[in-house]
Amino acid sequence: MEFGFTTAAYVVAAVLFILSLGGLSGQESAKRAVWYGIVGMGLAVFATLIGPGAGLWWLSIILIAAGGMIGYQLASKVEMTQMPELVAGMHALVGLAAVFVGYNAHFELGNVMAMSPDGMLPLSKELAKGLDGFAALLAKKEGVEVNILRVEASLGIWIGAVTFTGSVIAYGKLSGKVTSNATKLPGGHLLNATAAAISVLCLIWYLSSGAILPLLILTIAALFIGYHLIMGIGGADMPVVVSMLNSYSGWAAAAIGFSLGNDLLIVVGALVGSSGAILSYIMCKAMNRSFVSVILGGFGGTTGPAMEVEGEQIAIDAEGVATSLEEADSVIIIPGYGMAVAQAQQNVAELTRRLRAKGKEVRFAIHPVAGRLPGHMNVLLAEAKVPYDIVMEMDEINDDFPETDVAIVIGSNDIVNPAAQEDPNSPIAGMPVLECWKAKQVFVSKRGQGTGYSGIENPLFFKENTRMFYGDAKQSLDSLLNLIS
Repeated sequence: MEFGFTTAAYVVAAVLFILSLGGLSGQESAKRAVWYGIVGMGLAVFATLIGPGAGLWWLSIILIAAGGMIGYQLASKVEMTQMPELVAGMHALVGLAAVFVGYNAHFELGNVMAMSPDGMLPLSKELAKGLDGFAALLAKKEGVEVNILRVEASLGIWIGAVTFTGSVIAYGKLSGKVTSNATKLPGGHLLNATAAAISVLCLIWYLSSGAILPLLILTIAALFIGYHLIMGIGGADMPVVVSMLNSYSGWAAAAIGFSLGNDLLIVVGALVGSSGAILSYIMCKAMNRSFVSVILGGFGGTTGPAMEVEGEQIAIDAEGVATSLEEADSVIIIPGYGMAVAQAQQNVAELTRRLRAKGKEVRFAIHPVAGRLPGHMNVLLAEAKVPYDIVMEMDEINDDFPETDVAIVIGSNDIVNPAAQEDPNSPIAGMPVLECWKAKQVFVSKRGQGTGYSGIENPLFFKENTRMFYGDAKQSLDSLLNLIS
């Protein structure tokens, strides 16, 4: 009865997760989709707690309550600008959990095998009597199944370890605690290949011996790979890294699901892993990156000396911007991470409402990798209640810039950088960008003349039709709103 209820609950939860994932593809359905996921996860946890092999109820409840309280505190205090770091931290926890579960499977397997006089499985009915849960499942396995379990546990540990250290480094890069430059140890990819080869040899050793030493060496090699892979990726490419680590965490969960014989964990892990991989592929296309190079790490560096930028940045004040906006018929706003840092989305939304009230066409251009997290700008604009139908993706709006009177860039750099098309030595060479410089006038809201997080100079700031609207984005827009009624 318990097993039947758990299976049925897992099926319902899996359907809810699929509905949740599908609903997240659109802004209108995203809120409902989140609730699908919440209900699905609650059902899955409840079914697991009362299912076969359940035990240590008080410990489980204490841990769930503690985790829920910590999660609530983190989520309520984290700003939108810190969401990428939070996501990277969550991925690190998933990876670490996969490592712990994999080792638990190893120790449990050893305990069950020790019950047999010859150290072999399966156990006789007499010896297996009294075992339940995962131990009872292990007691029925034969020689080949034991090796399959060891492969599954090893994969879970390996992927989880890569995800853990990779996510920790990603967190450091996103928070500015680790250099955003692409950094590798001497030897580069050869070190990663050597660590991968050591991992394979340790897997073979583990399958033949069942000892813990090869598993420990495999874990250390995987931890190094995760560290070195992400250190070798430049700051400009961190949105892809976040998506890639999301995929890794999913595959780690799926591998552990096979080890535990948990069908729902397999389904959820596969959903997360495949969706993260697809999103990474889409973002790689948006950045003109090779998907294989993302998986292997170590992209985002220069291939030669960058093109020198000539000219000077010409500043403009709020009065000048307001005058141009009053005369414009069409406006395209391009939000970036600087808007998130300044928390200027509400001001942007108010500016949009006032301009549209005057009969002007106002639209938003969203680059696939704007911000430091997939969909970062869409979430901010939705939070500010900007109408969904005027928020356009890059491919939908890029051809409209030549007929646009004013383009306003708020805290963006790489996604509006002409060097992607003009400089073959640029770190973002070949990356599709929003061609805002083709508009009649371009205003760039920027705090100063620095190159920003990625450290890449932007020729857009020096073009004849570009004016720099210096200052904190929120304060700059406040002064602009005072002039536009």
